[in-house]
Amino acid sequence: MATAASPFLNPIAAELEDVGPQPTAEALSRRAKQRRQIQGMIVGSYILDALVLLIYAEAGTIPATVGPAYAACGLLSVAGYMVLSETGFTERFKDHYFVAPQLLVSMAIMLAFTYLAPEVGVMFLCALFVVFSFGSLRSTPEQTAIVWTATAFGLAGLFLLTDKPIAMPHGNYLERIATMSVFILTIGRCMFLGIFSSSMRQSLYRSGLKLKEAYQRIEELAELDELTGSFNRRCIMRMLDEEIARAHRTNAPCSIALIDLDWFKRINDAFGHPTGDEVLRTFAITVFANIRNIDRFGRYGGEEFLLVLPDTPHDGATRILDRLREIIAGLDWSAFSPGMRVTISAGVATLKPDESPDTFLARADSALYAAKARGRNRIASG
Repeated sequence: MATAASPFLNPIAAELEDVGPQPTAEALSRRAKQRRQIQGMIVGSYILDALVLLIYAEAGTIPATVGPAYAACGLLSVAGYMVLSETGFTERFKDHYFVAPQLLVSMAIMLAFTYLAPEVGVMFLCALFVVFSFGSLRSTPEQTAIVWTATAFGLAGLFLLTDKPIAMPHGNYLERIATMSVFILTIGRCMFLGIFSSSMRQSLYRSGLKLKEAYQRIEELAELDELTGSFNRRCIMRMLDEEIARAHRTNAPCSIALIDLDWFKRINDAFGHPTGDEVLRTFAITVFANIRNIDRFGRYGGEEFLLVLPDTPHDGATRILDRLREIIAGLDWSAFSPGMRVTISAGVATLKPDESPDTFLARADSALYAAKARGRNRIASG
């Protein structure tokens, strides 16, 4: 696999490390290490193939110089790439593995030795097949097209413009051993390619799932209020618009409630902002525990919250809010600080035909103002 020209060791990490305009020093070091490991595999492949050529030479099929010459060409190609890699030259390019150049060099070596030693041409052609099978795992469509075209012209020249008798030696026992080794190594490399390709697909699939989960988490965080875990204002307003549109479309009732924690500024002033934050969190958790799955609850601003109640007529919404009011007032708030008492006021409104979100909210806000004006810790309708 003279080229196990596979410019990859860990393709997933290799792709991820390229994210961003400038790779970090750690990423550059990791890239260099991967390139060294890959080139080490290629060197081992050239040496392995050279040993098979020595068996052919021992059998008298080819001159003894072919194997060392083949290994020398391969090692020189690796050395040239490593010089470019270690000096940082390859980092100037998006494809810092130099996939197409390495494939073209490998192709040229294979075709040249097929021409020079046609008596064992089957070995170089098998290696050529493996080379491009590996290279195709990472090459882009453009690179694949370029290298395939160059290879097609090279093979056409070799088969159509020369009369070299490209052979598969099997005349004596050593030749049979060497040719058997060629096919065993080719099959083994193809099996490795299949295993690696399967592993790569599984890794990509797992990475895709993790990335999807991360995106979902980001979307959730973008929709949630960090302090209370309820929906943020942007999200709850979008949900309100969607629910209003659905209610108009299906002629279903829809109610909302604007909820305010009574005298919350006094709680902050008397007990401190950390305690005030805990009060907001406890209030939100309590609401979540006592509303339906179809209801939507979000922080409208400060200590004010919006509760959207789909498929709920006005009387039902008023009962729900009055029950929430009693639950909140009945909690043992003294656990946060002795003498603490927390209550809520709410304004309830039910959607009218063809009513806009702004008008709908304005009625709930007026009702909330009325509840506060009447002494707080009560529910008013708008």
